[in-house]
Amino acid sequence: MEYIEKDALLVKEMSEKAGRVLTACVTTFGCQMNARDSEKLRGMLSEMGYEIVDTEDADLVLYNTCTVRENANLKVYGRLGYLNTLKKKNPYMKIALCGCMMQEPEVVEKLKTSYKFVDLIFGTHNLYRFPELFYKALTEKGMTVEIWKDSKDIVEDLPKIRKYRFKSGVNIMFGCDNFCSYCIVPYVRGREKSRTSDDIISEIRDLASDGVVEVMLLGQNVNSYGKGLSEGLSFAGLLRKVEEVEGIERIRFMTSHPKDLSDELIDVMASSKKICDHLHLPLQSGSSRILKLMNRHYTKEDYLSLVDRIRCRMPDITLTTDIIVGFPGETEEDFEETMDVVKKVGYDSAFTFIYSKRTGTPAAKLPDQIPEDVIKVRFDRLLKEVQEKGALRSERFTGKTLPVLFEEINRQDDKLITGRLMNNSVVHVKGDHSLIGKILPVTLTECHGFYYMGEIA
Repeated sequence: MEYIEKDALLVKEMSEKAGRVLTACVTTFGCQMNARDSEKLRGMLSEMGYEIVDTEDADLVLYNTCTVRENANLKVYGRLGYLNTLKKKNPYMKIALCGCMMQEPEVVEKLKTSYKFVDLIFGTHNLYRFPELFYKALTEKGMTVEIWKDSKDIVEDLPKIRKYRFKSGVNIMFGCDNFCSYCIVPYVRGREKSRTSDDIISEIRDLASDGVVEVMLLGQNVNSYGKGLSEGLSFAGLLRKVEEVEGIERIRFMTSHPKDLSDELIDVMASSKKICDHLHLPLQSGSSRILKLMNRHYTKEDYLSLVDRIRCRMPDITLTTDIIVGFPGETEEDFEETMDVVKKVGYDSAFTFIYSKRTGTPAAKLPDQIPEDVIKVRFDRLLKEVQEKGALRSERFTGKTLPVLFEEINRQDDKLITGRLMNNSVVHVKGDHSLIGKILPVTLTECHGFYYMGEIA
């Protein structure tokens, strides 16, 4: 790429003046989609000549931001103040911001007014233009800003630096067409765009040849994959193609919308030896009335029926979910409907969230916003139920010998190595770096709620 080469010359000049190799840190906020984008950004920066580091005491700090909840925005603003202090001490330092938060016009205006020390701002749709925008930030004075409202382009073959050598995320689509009333994602990520299956399979083959054994297929709603493509391939059909790639041992995906989860997909999962027996199936609320206000396009009964069909074909599947507490207008009866679903489904774990009011979404204009003290009581009740049910369900695997993909040395005890089962549960065993990236049988000796202790069989 032309501008990567131009940036590399400038970075080389600055490194010579500094008497050291310049460093860059990319910090990711938010979802797996952002994590995958950050790998691309690190790849481009590496080709520009930066040494990639984890510390924000670097010569370039790039925040890849999230805006799903308000506290994500506040966290970025808080950390920018710290970066400004570092920048005053480092004449080579640049600060860049990208990602979903940058797609909000009021955020960009605030940054222009109150955070003038930021050098570069760009959004979710023009990530591939980062080298050109960064060249402008290096050669011109003032803040460089380029935000696109949307884009139909999908740019392939960007350089990447993966976090793990043995597993990788793979984007199969971008954007979202669902417009859930509480969610800002369709407004900041744009409408759905699917990659062709040829491009996806080509990328996965390349990953497999580079030692990757596990892929996670990524999309805001993977179940609607294929919309707008002429090949007429469903998500289930895509999974069949991925299964055929030699070297890939595990296939994960995220996220599934219940309204689009087909019986064909259930059949493919049930018959597969590579697709992981874990399904993340966001509920959001157990009340059909609230689900309608949320624009989710299914009822409580629809959801429970879907779970029954899934469990009928895959009795041992691990089910996880997302639940929002305190959506505008949620009554005690509505909340009890949610609790009823949690008790009936028996999730292995759940991400529980307090409703976050996002300006620009329909839900932000709804009356009957719930008082904080009421939300806290409900949230605590829900969390307790989820944790108790999840801990009981986890016990069902104790004593079994199951394959574990070892990922990293345990952060609390360096004599332990941490890995994951096919169902995504965490397992710790005694071991060292030599096991990282290997899939080995492990006997699960102890269950500690949401993780296991084990012994290599």
